[in-house]
Amino acid sequence: MSTNTDAGVPAGYMKDAHGRLVPVQMVKPADLMRDALVQELVGEAQLLSAALGTFKSHVFTAVAKFAAASAEQYGVTLGGKKGNISLYSYDGRFKLQVATAENVVFDERLQAAKALIDECIEEWSASSSPEIKVLVQDAFQTDREGRLNTGRVLGLRRLDIQDERWKRAMQAIGESVQVVGTKAYARFYVRVGDTDRYDPITLDIAGA
Repeated sequence: MSTNTDAGVPAGYMKDAHGRLVPVQMVKPADLMRDALVQELVGEAQLLSAALGTFKSHVFTAVAKFAAASAEQYGVTLGGKKGNISLYSYDGRFKLQVATAENVVFDERLQAAKALIDECIEEWSASSSPEIKVLVQDAFQTDREGRLNTGRVLGLRRLDIQDERWKRAMQAIGESVQVVGTKAYARFYVRVGDTDRYDPITLDIAGA
């Protein structure tokens, strides 16, 4: 039988989704079993999440200490945020990667770039290739949260287009880039037999 452990809930009662106190004997058996199952599994998930958080902190600290100790052998002192690093076990079977990814966003200058690009596309509509139009349209598509794919937008700068408006648009895109933070990642791999391929060791529940 489920027991409600929320503070302020008296013995023999359960709190429903609306915050009302319901006597346990009035709760349907199926609801009791469902509640017990969810409470149990979510509790286990919270413990695993906390353990992964502790492990993640340990990984970054240990790798940073190792990198600093290794650099000291050459009289170098590392300071500030560390870059990406890959470490292999002596037999090459295991690989550890610690990487830092920048969180990139665009400021209001991206709208100016989009306006200039639209001018170019409208004028070129009769002569430009459909591929260019699709590429540009795809670059400015947003996901469900309204976020742009920064790689696609920045990829427009690789197009060799000499129109002055396009050049100004690419300059505006470059100047609109703002790095608002960084996020560190740790990934673990195991080599597949004697090949050069490494399979990731899955630490997320969706990929397990």
